[in-house]
Amino acid sequence: MTDTLPKIAWIGLGIMGSPMSENLLKAGYDVTGYTLEQDKLDRLAAAGGTAAASIADAVRDADVVITMVPASPQVEAVAYGPDGILANARPGTLLIDMSSITPETSVDLAKAAADQGLHVLDAPVSGGEAGAVEAVLSIMVGGEQADFDRAKPVFEALGRTVVLCGPHGAGQTVKAANQLIVAVNIQACAEAVVFLEKSGVDLTAALDVLGGGLAGSTVLARKRDNFLNRDFEPGFRIDLHHKDMGIVTDAARRVGAALPVGAVVAQLVASLRAQGDGGLDHSALLRAVERLSGARV
Repeated sequence: MTDTLPKIAWIGLGIMGSPMSENLLKAGYDVTGYTLEQDKLDRLAAAGGTAAASIADAVRDADVVITMVPASPQVEAVAYGPDGILANARPGTLLIDMSSITPETSVDLAKAAADQGLHVLDAPVSGGEAGAVEAVLSIMVGGEQADFDRAKPVFEALGRTVVLCGPHGAGQTVKAANQLIVAVNIQACAEAVVFLEKSGVDLTAALDVLGGGLAGSTVLARKRDNFLNRDFEPGFRIDLHHKDMGIVTDAARRVGAALPVGAVVAQLVASLRAQGDGGLDHSALLRAVERLSGARV
């Protein structure tokens, strides 16, 4: 089966990258991975993948290279330079960046890659760690239709909703909007939780009934147990959402879109990070509301 499927190089095996690469292995793909942590390479090998000693080794024989790293500087670090993807991948290789970065970085990468004969898609995802594990991610893609068509079977092994949103950078723009909606939604849920608890209402019952009405959302469904149990084990870290709120506020300023509520939530995310909670899940916005309300943290 692996003879007919494209060979995949996967760069970045973190909270999202590890389960996503494993889903490709389960779908029958040959996956060679590279990341900075040895235990993550061991995990890939244990799942049936191949651990590479460098980016160059990982991408040399690949048909498709997928990157899943934290932010724009890391994408640039793995893509450019003599040891990077562009210098070592074969012409005709499809580079799919699934990181969440600035739209400008994606546009620049596509231009630089085209000069090396490579094709590029920006394909950030939404759904968090659970969505990655369950292969039900929403994947928003920017790039050429032909490249999207070529990548679609790979995307379908990773996610459930896969949409070409426009040219290079469009996927990142939609991802920025996604992160705006998610952050504001978590903040509203967090405020409701503190209000309900201070009012003496049974929180479990309240969240059950709220989830069944117009206030219900994927955010409330996914983060309900985090709120109830004060479990902030990271599925998506505050540090990363802080980065994303910077991307959306900056991009919005550039196009002349006002984000009044988004700007406030961006500051609340920043304050949580400043108080040492950057490594916690973004549902820990609850802690910021608790501090403001004089409640437990």
